[in-house]
Amino acid sequence: MNTVQPTPDSSASASAASSPPPAPAGRPRFWPAGWWRWMERRVGVVPLPVLVALVGIIGYFVRVGKVPPELCMMIAVIGVGGFLCAEVGKHLPLLKHIGGAAIFATFVPSALVFYGVLPDTLMQPVAEFTKSSQFLYLFITAVIVGSILGMDRRVLIRGFLKIFVPLAAGSLAALCVGTAVGTALGLGARHTLLFVVIPIMAGGVGEGAIPLSTGYAELLHVDPGELFAQILPPVMFGSLTAVVFAGLLNFFGKKFPRFTGDGRIQPGEHDDLKPGEHEIAEHMDIDHIAAAGMFAVTLYLAGLMGKEAFGFPAPVTMLFLAVAAKLAFVVPPRTQAGAYVVYRFFRIAVTYPLLFAIGAVMTPWDKLIAAFHWANLVTIIATVATLMTTGWFVGRWVKLYPLEAAIVNACHSGQGGTGDVAILTAANRMQLMPFAQIATRIGGALTVTLTLLALRALG
Repeated sequence: MNTVQPTPDSSASASAASSPPPAPAGRPRFWPAGWWRWMERRVGVVPLPVLVALVGIIGYFVRVGKVPPELCMMIAVIGVGGFLCAEVGKHLPLLKHIGGAAIFATFVPSALVFYGVLPDTLMQPVAEFTKSSQFLYLFITAVIVGSILGMDRRVLIRGFLKIFVPLAAGSLAALCVGTAVGTALGLGARHTLLFVVIPIMAGGVGEGAIPLSTGYAELLHVDPGELFAQILPPVMFGSLTAVVFAGLLNFFGKKFPRFTGDGRIQPGEHDDLKPGEHEIAEHMDIDHIAAAGMFAVTLYLAGLMGKEAFGFPAPVTMLFLAVAAKLAFVVPPRTQAGAYVVYRFFRIAVTYPLLFAIGAVMTPWDKLIAAFHWANLVTIIATVATLMTTGWFVGRWVKLYPLEAAIVNACHSGQGGTGDVAILTAANRMQLMPFAQIATRIGGALTVTLTLLALRALG
């Protein structure tokens, strides 16, 4: 059988066939080279021509009043909204240095919904999709498992044990300082403690404000709805304050890199099996990435099972299972690398669409505005600042990077998992999500439990 060997000329001609024909001299050719240049201009991850097309398509469905609630349409809506808001925040003077992208992606949609700029025909299916799919937990799952499997196992367990020290010290200091400031401003010590300071560190809305207001209602014999209306604004504004401070710390870390590990919690830590920033490692294929995704989902479902059996938050159970899997060599190296790719995909492609959905659906603008009383504002800012400042100095004392310790402490004042995403996005340190979940879930649960026990004991 005769075979035809390619000649140098034939390979060159094949290469030329895959590239656009040269343009005549003096006349630049638009198609396809010029078009490709436009496709490489992106808003977030969305090519600019695709963004324009999506805006037109979504606008058509809004005009006819029939926005389909299917997955592809929801991805388009929250993707366009999230990346557009983030792009604006990235380019505003001053604000771009303090997490403007995360702030805009979270809080601008809330205002647009409240003032009717985003119509109900568009936002109702988005609300149904966000609440029914619970894709916030898919995001947290991918980020936690991917970041843990990419950590240095030799320092992983020490980091988890150490982080409780600045977290506990910051909580006590914030409790004292916040209550003292609110009392000095005329809010009253009891009101400041129970309805401003404690809600900030309670762990968000679903696992903080709601059980806290329910417990207060039983102990104080007051309607829980009225109490919830008082508790929610400090939770919301405390989270916003933490986002802004996290952005400021990120800016500070760029100016003074000796205070930060750039996402690593302690000196000597490195990322195991970390692929390149912009490409997948050569030894890994799509099968390993898919396997890592299924492993992460399995850990989360095991966490859900634990919640049903023991009442422990599913993300926390998943976190400890992921740590155990890392330390026990359960996951092979290629799958660990695949988990890191899954983490990077969610961090780059899903963060701002998720924040947009959270802001539009789960962040009531009127509740946030309700916190804008000057005494409340000063007390909330003092509480969050004390929490983070204490985390900085105590974290440095226990040999953690002070900036990262302060950011983890900031998550203790965040709006639950949604606040963690916004805070870590503003800080550009999403790999701290496992530690953030400790601060939010465990720290919040302890805050609520100890507060209710103390209130019951005091009568």
